[in-house]
Amino acid sequence: MQPHTQNWTHVTEFVMAGFAGAHEARFLFFTLFLTMYLFTLVENLAIILVVGLDHRLWRPMYFFLTHMSCLEIGYTSVTVPKMLAGFIGVDGGKSISYTGCLSQLFIFTFLGATECFLLAAMAYDRYVAICMPLRYGVLVSWGTCIRLAGACWLVGFLTPILPIYFLSQLTFCGPNVVDHFFCDVSPLLALSCSDVTLKETTDFLVSLMVLLVSSAVISVSYGNIIWTLLHIRSAAERRKAFSTCAAHLTVVSLFYGTLFFMYVRTKVASSINFNKVVSVFYSIVTPMLNPLIYSLRNKEVKGALSRAFSLKSWKGQ
Repeated sequence: MQPHTQNWTHVTEFVMAGFAGAHEARFLFFTLFLTMYLFTLVENLAIILVVGLDHRLWRPMYFFLTHMSCLEIGYTSVTVPKMLAGFIGVDGGKSISYTGCLSQLFIFTFLGATECFLLAAMAYDRYVAICMPLRYGVLVSWGTCIRLAGACWLVGFLTPILPIYFLSQLTFCGPNVVDHFFCDVSPLLALSCSDVTLKETTDFLVSLMVLLVSSAVISVSYGNIIWTLLHIRSAAERRKAFSTCAAHLTVVSLFYGTLFFMYVRTKVASSINFNKVVSVFYSIVTPMLNPLIYSLRNKEVKGALSRAFSLKSWKGQ
C-alpha cells in the first residue's frame, strides 16, 4: 500500500476566515475596529510625543511608558490592517503568503513577549520607588533603564525563534483556510498534516517560561511593595503610594490574564470562536485601553498634554 503523502500539495499561502459568521455585519465591524485602531495610534503617539517633548516627564517610569506605547502601536499594526482589508473585500485582503504568515506570527510573538518583560521592568521600577526611595536614583539610573529596556527587546526577539523554526518544519498540505483573523498558532496547527506534538510542547514551554519569569518578577516586586505599605502608618501616605501602582496592576491583570488563558495550553484550541473573542481583547481592546489606564489618567501626563495643546493654540494665534 503506497503512502497517501505522495498526493500532498504543499500550501504556499493561507486564507484568513476572519469573522466568517458575521458577514452581514462586516461594515459595522470594519468601522468599529478601524475606530479602535486609529484611537490606539493617536493615544500612543500622543504619549510618545509628550514624554519626548516635556522635560518634566524625563523620568524612568515615563521612559518605560514610551516603550510600551511603541509596542502597542506595533502590536496592533501587525494584525489589524490585514483584518480590516479582509472586512471590506480588498483584493488579496484575506490571503497571506506562507512566509508572510510566519513573519506575522514571529513579530506578534516578539512584541507580546517584550511587553511581558517590560511590565516586569516597570514593576521593578515601582518596587524601588516605594521600598527604597533613597536609593532610587542609583538603582534606577538612566543607564539601568536603557539596559533593562534593551534586555526586554532582545529577549522578546529571541523568544519566537525556536517556536517559529519548529512551525516552519511542519507540512501544510491543505486545506489552507485559517479560522482566525491573523496567523495565530492554534488555527495553524489545526491545518498541519504533520505530527504537531513537538511544536505544541515547545510552544508550551517557551510561553510558560516567559510568563513565569516575568510574572515572578512582578509578584516579588508587589509582594515587597505590599509589605512596605503595611508598615506605613499614615493612611494618606499608603493611598498615595499605592495609587502609583494601581494602573500598572490593572494593565498587568488584563494582559497576563488573557495570555495565560490563550497560550499556556498543550492542545489545539477546542473553541476557535471563543479564542477569536479573546484575541480581539488582547490584540485590539487592551492596546486601546492601556494608555487610558496607565498614562492619560495620570495628572502629570494630562498636565503635559494641556501645556502642549496650550502652546500649540498660542502659537496659532
